[in-house]
Amino acid sequence: MSRLAVFLLTACLGASAMAADAIDANRKKDFGDITVHYNTFTSSFLQPETAQEVGVVRSKEKGLINVTVIKGVTPVAAQVTGTIKDLGGKSEILTFKQINEKGGINYLAPYAVTQREYKTFTINVETGGKAHSFQFNQELFPAE
Repeated sequence: MSRLAVFLLTACLGASAMAADAIDANRKKDFGDITVHYNTFTSSFLQPETAQEVGVVRSKEKGLINVTVIKGVTPVAAQVTGTIKDLGGKSEILTFKQINEKGGINYLAPYAVTQREYKTFTINVETGGKAHSFQFNQELFPAE
């Protein structure tokens, strides 16, 4: 498995670089036979080579959300969309990029992290003709 796949899988399954609010400790949501794994982290935690491979700018003020959709034990392609909203109600659309890596499919979306604050993420996943949606709150802060 490549370094990118190992990193993204590790990040997705729980290696959080940001403090979590009261969110699902497993960072996954089950929808019947579909499981959606998710995680957020600061892009500065990516190795330079990995960031270059996936076209991400490394920055302590740039967060990434990683989403992986699994059916049974097999990663599946999906339409992934979402938003991130601050406590004041200001909303930003998350633009996900599909990353295919040796049997794995990850969806990455960048967002700004300029100060310590709480945000609400809304993630929408459509696969196999079915749509699923969930939200989670997270405290974000620029990396040190």
